[in-house]
Parts: sequence; structure tokens; C-alpha cells
Amino acid sequence: MLAIRLPESIEARLNALAQETGRAKSTLAREAILEYIDDLEDYYLAEARARRNRNTIPLADLERELGL
Repeated sequence: MLAIRLPESIEARLNALAQETGRAKSTLAREAILEYIDDLEDYYLAEARARRNRNTIPLADLERELGL
């Protein structure tokens, strides 16, 4: 169970979408949270992997190597 307070502007948008689609606000909120969590998981997992495998070179070296 999760209870959250939303700003009036978001609440109004959620209400309007629920009425327009005939779906429950809780269903829409659940779908939005799941979508966002998927994106966050991808981002944080990629960030963690990048930190573990960080073999970096300075930008100047890369530019010189590419002839820029």
C-alpha cells in the first residue's frame, strides 16, 4: 500500500486522463511508476557497470587519436 500527495496540477492531469480513458487513477499511477522504475533500473545498472569497467582516457588524447 502506498499513499502519496500529488500537486494539484498533477492530480488534475491524472483525473482528466482517468476520465478520458475510463481507467482508474490507481491503474494509471501504477503503470507510470512501473515505466519509470524500468528506466531507473536501466540507468543505475548501466552506471554501476560503467564504474566497474572504467577504462578511461583523457578527452585530449581521444581527440588527438581521432585527428580532431
